Amino acid sequence: MTEHNVSPRQATGRREGAVILLGSSLTIVGSVMVAPILPKLFAEFGPVEPNAELLVPLAITGPALAIALCAPLAGWLADRFGRKNLLVLATLLYALLGATPALLNDLTAIVGVRLLFGCAEAAIMTCCATLIADYWKGEERFKYVNYQVVTIGVMGALFFVIGGVLGEHSWRTPFYLYLLPILLVPAMLKILWEPPRQATALTIELPEGRVNVGALLIGYLLIFSGMVLGFIVTVQTPTLLVGLGVTSSTMIGMAAGFGLLSTLLGSLLWPLMRRMLGIRGCNALLLTLLALGLWLLANAQSYNAVLLAVFFHGIGAGLLVPNAMAPVMNALTPRTLGRGMGGFTASLYIGQFASPLVVAAVIALGVDLRGAISALALASLVGACLWLLAQLRTRSTQSTPTSAS
Repeated sequence: MTEHNVSPRQATGRREGAVILLGSSLTIVGSVMVAPILPKLFAEFGPVEPNAELLVPLAITGPALAIALCAPLAGWLADRFGRKNLLVLATLLYALLGATPALLNDLTAIVGVRLLFGCAEAAIMTCCATLIADYWKGEERFKYVNYQVVTIGVMGALFFVIGGVLGEHSWRTPFYLYLLPILLVPAMLKILWEPPRQATALTIELPEGRVNVGALLIGYLLIFSGMVLGFIVTVQTPTLLVGLGVTSSTMIGMAAGFGLLSTLLGSLLWPLMRRMLGIRGCNALLLTLLALGLWLLANAQSYNAVLLAVFFHGIGAGLLVPNAMAPVMNALTPRTLGRGMGGFTASLYIGQFASPLVVAAVIALGVDLRGAISALALASLVGACLWLLAQLRTRSTQSTPTSAS
């Protein structure tokens, strides 16, 4: 059926895109806004909580575990009951659960609430990604995938700094900002719409058919491993900066915010890199940049050196999500979009949650933190070489290079 036969209700525009992009940004805000207050949480609960060294990092990374566990369920619910209502409900829960730790005095309770908060984040991320796949196709879909990552980078950088500044006064203050998304709910109710099941197949790139399982699994593995490498900067940079004598949460937040701005640059470069290098070549490039950033971070001896490290690392991280997400979307059929994107979201956040565990496992082999980061930089470089070989093989077996897959 041609585009002229599609209902005007399916003629999506910028309003839908703006609401979805703002909704998507809530997931990065969920982690970055409280990361700079990590030292203050240790100072508050360390003297009274025997398990503070375990529980304080969980207050930051715990939501990633909850997202990983709940995203497949959220995808199933989105396919079964629709995306819009689930997104609205999840946004309300995000605001209420996000602000609750500011009222608590028990570290275990804070971690528990943060885990529930992660369940709401899982539904938000899955529904927003699925709606992008529902509403747009072809290059328009690639464009909104990239817009999503760009918006996440901008909002993440902004709220990383805001969280650091507010955290100077009290570790509780940043949590109150989680109430802001309540203002987004009326726009979701008014502007977003649920794609009719019989019309959905007209709005996505693939006809109803079989899922490309191979492309799906490769995308899941790529985003998992990329986030293991990518989240090292978020979790480990504050520790390295404290070791260099930097204890101000504002400066720690600014360093992380600069990394997220670099992620934004990588996202802006992605359309050009995808056209020039193809998906496989872009994977090789982003893993090389992650490796370079991690190696520089492991050897940084000053605040400026850390900024240089997070700059290169951030560009690679900015290329990662759209370059992994676009092939996954194209590998799915209309009836599997929610579940498939739920699996992608789960893989992404399992990688985030596993990142500090992987670093700890490498340290257990007998190296220090800097040595562990260097080892993972080498692993990233090996991955880049494998993707480069795959790209070269593709170019040698086809008359024209693959520019997108």
